Amino acid sequence: MEKNSTLIGNLACFGAYAIFGHNVISCRSIAVDGNITPMALFCLRSFGSTALFWIVSLFVAPHEHIERGDIWKVALASFIGLYLTQISFLFAITRTTAIDASILCTLSPIMTLIISAIAIKERITWSGIAGILLSLSGVLILIFHSVSMRSGADVTTVWGILGMVANAFFFSFYLAVFKPLLRKYSVVTFMKWMFLFSSIMALPFAFSAFKASNGAAISTGVAWQVVYVVVAATFLSYFLIPIGQKRLRPVVVCMYTYVQPVIAMVIALALGMDSLSLLKIIATVLVFSGVGLVNFVPKKRL
Repeated sequence: MEKNSTLIGNLACFGAYAIFGHNVISCRSIAVDGNITPMALFCLRSFGSTALFWIVSLFVAPHEHIERGDIWKVALASFIGLYLTQISFLFAITRTTAIDASILCTLSPIMTLIISAIAIKERITWSGIAGILLSLSGVLILIFHSVSMRSGADVTTVWGILGMVANAFFFSFYLAVFKPLLRKYSVVTFMKWMFLFSSIMALPFAFSAFKASNGAAISTGVAWQVVYVVVAATFLSYFLIPIGQKRLRPVVVCMYTYVQPVIAMVIALALGMDSLSLLKIIATVLVFSGVGLVNFVPKKRL
């Protein structure tokens, strides 16, 4: 039973981060297009996902409620895990090159390991450290030997670096600290309230954000990318991640960050933007070997 639960958790995390891998491409394309402001995109993600989760909640756990004492905790989780995480990402994505953004994303598992050890007494193990380093080596090989996308920033700025570091920290903090709270409720109940609070936070900025956007100039291609970002990269991925959070340690969930560059490589290969090489195969094997090491090797505490 426990093995099945672990498998489900890993499949959910893989699915979520596979979607995130394509999300980076979509968000960068939307940002470069320039007709939708970052805050407007955040509002669309929040409002759209709130509506979807509340509709689904009518059929899944319709009578489950958040305890009064936990409401402020869910609001805080929403502020850190949704609002600050997405705002910092959208802020940084146009201020960093594709390679630098990918490198900075690799900070998440390391941050999660440290925060988990401090906040919820998650033990640091040799296998955990080895797995992170193994996956990290695969990611760095992949990044430095892949063709970078031409869209996005031409130069990485200090603000872009700070934005990506903040993004990694906020999401790592959310994964590490709020797992005990998530375990008390179903995924749909927890996420419908998370996104409701996120929408309330976004509401004061919505009017000016949409006014600053140029909806009439949005192309069909960009419009479909926005739909993908709202439905798949927000609603579906944030539905899958809590499934993994319930079943896996925080550091394992965050380890799937390393899957994103691999997914980007697969997309590039499928579109003819890149070619397969032995080095890329080795890098991919290293990434998934590291995830496996953190997941399944007997854990000896430091």
